[in-house]
Amino acid sequence: MELDQALRTRSATRAFLDRRVDHATIRAILDAARWAPSGVNTQPWQLAVVECETRERLTAALIEARKSGRKPNPDYAYYPDQWRSPYRERRKACGLALYGALGIGREDKGKAEQSWNNNYRFFGAPVGLFFLIDRDLNQGSWLDLGMFVENVMLAALDHGLATCPQASLADYPDVVREVLALPDGVAVACGMSLGYPDPEHPVNRFRTEREAVDAFTRWYE
Repeated sequence: MELDQALRTRSATRAFLDRRVDHATIRAILDAARWAPSGVNTQPWQLAVVECETRERLTAALIEARKSGRKPNPDYAYYPDQWRSPYRERRKACGLALYGALGIGREDKGKAEQSWNNNYRFFGAPVGLFFLIDRDLNQGSWLDLGMFVENVMLAALDHGLATCPQASLADYPDVVREVLALPDGVAVACGMSLGYPDPEHPVNRFRTEREAVDAFTRWYE
């Protein structure tokens, strides 16, 4: 697949086939992704690959944390405290389109809750990835980590796989650290579902729009 096509084709997949991804494929994806750039070659990314019984334990623990009424306590603030234009409108449009693809109405709280918990089920994907970084590193290293995350998604696409990057999987980082026996000094940045996409599921036909180049670009001569 050409790079331009990959960039335009990649999307967040929210329904996966019950089909195993072999370790050789996962390793090949990571072997390509590790060439992401980083400041002075610090390579600050760390990764946890979860499958099978560990993935099921994580799913159960994350859903239980939410059902028990625990408030999410991520290691960092992903979204703003106050939404303003144009971000507020983009967020609303995204939510309406996603719920529309899932057939969830505004008043259907039960389906909405089930849909949210599907984040913790990795949308049925056989592989979950957790992107980690040492807490004492600064914002530049988080930028490097983001480039590594993008490399993983593009490399997966090249292998015929789909992904969904998920801030939701970092809602309860203490749960993730406990289940995976991670040290306290490691921050959970985000998670990702990885697997073969279900082409028949309507949610996988949902797409978000992008702003035109001149909407976000300033030209100086």
